[in-house]
Amino acid sequence: MPDKPGLQARAAAAKILAAVVDRKLPLDGALDHEHGNPAYRALGESDRALVRAILNTTLRHLPRIDAAIAGLLDSPLPEGARALHHVLAIGAAQILYLDVPDHSAVDLAVEQANQDPRNRRFAKLVNAILRRLGREKEQVLDEIGKVAPMPAWFVARLEKAYGRDTALAISESQLEPAAIDLTVKSDPEGWAKRLNGVVLPTGGIRLAAFDGAIPSLEGFDEGAWWVQDAAASIPVKLFGDLSGRRAADLCAAPGGKTAQLILAGGAVTALDQSENRLRRLRSNLDRLGLKAETIAADLTTFEPAERFDAILLDAPCSSTGTTRRHPDVLWTKGPEDIARLAALQERLLRHALTLLKPGGTLVFSNCSLDPVEGEDVVACVLSDTDAVERVPIGAGDWPGLETAITPLGEFRTLPTMLKMPDGIGSGLDGFYAAVLRRLA
Repeated sequence: MPDKPGLQARAAAAKILAAVVDRKLPLDGALDHEHGNPAYRALGESDRALVRAILNTTLRHLPRIDAAIAGLLDSPLPEGARALHHVLAIGAAQILYLDVPDHSAVDLAVEQANQDPRNRRFAKLVNAILRRLGREKEQVLDEIGKVAPMPAWFVARLEKAYGRDTALAISESQLEPAAIDLTVKSDPEGWAKRLNGVVLPTGGIRLAAFDGAIPSLEGFDEGAWWVQDAAASIPVKLFGDLSGRRAADLCAAPGGKTAQLILAGGAVTALDQSENRLRRLRSNLDRLGLKAETIAADLTTFEPAERFDAILLDAPCSSTGTTRRHPDVLWTKGPEDIARLAALQERLLRHALTLLKPGGTLVFSNCSLDPVEGEDVVACVLSDTDAVERVPIGAGDWPGLETAITPLGEFRTLPTMLKMPDGIGSGLDGFYAAVLRRLA
């Protein structure tokens, strides 16, 4: 007997949710069309789209979904019943937050339970919980609305860094998918008009919602622009004009910031540890009609023949500032990852400074919201490095983003910043950037 329509999509979603939450595997890898989860790759494109929608929604709301399920259980789920939890979470996400008929979500969840030997004895419980969730939807939504939608461990870190109100606002902000921002080679006003967007304070463009794929937009094939979140475009802009200067992008792939450095006039060397990632970078630069020297090397041992005038170190980080587009991040990372990555960033920054000419400028940046990976790293390096100084960024140079400049003159964007007019998505990635100058 053939499976019920939609059952395999729900089964794939539950398997991938387990991989993300229990085994800490990144969602992008599971949803890769060539190398991703086999259950996902076996689906047609419409079912794949449904799986992506279910997973993104579930991960964005998971603490609230867990609270909703817990509130309807007479006793907690048995120890080790993770597969059952994922079936319930996938069903609850559809009932509470997606435009899926309740009876369909319930029926398919019960069928999932019946087909899994681990869950078969709980099929009646799945039916009862999800049916009740559908009947009491409005009341449940009201009750769980008080639960922060980010994991408690990370909300606590945000609260320590920014205060409770801002922490909760950041947490709520991840429920809105990120807007699509473009960095243009030139004429942002003209491209904003052609693409039905608005010009941002960063000089990029934010698009209104549209149907279709990015490559179908005017200007893509001729390389007039590339997709880049507004916050990610800021670090390179802190260099100003690079004409006649040698510049290095030390963690370069996929190449958006490399392209910016080239357009700023620099003779650019793009370094990345992965040759595969550099191939993607070169492909992106080819589309844009731009050229850079590319080197596959470990930054910690990289020694150029000549020091650079300008260096961008957009360091590997926990990526907690990108949860609007990557809602799995906070489920695949933990406090120990933040500590480990901060130690790596410090090591990379100390080495990168040795590659800079006296008088040269280094911009250190990353897309973490946690000051341990940003402000604390720079403060630690400056505390015992006499030949380097911080160059304060002036708030007056960034109209529309003045609140992103810290008292020390560093950039700290939050997802709650950059309010936009109706019809245009607000917010931007959480990002940190500081400008450092080598004195000798």
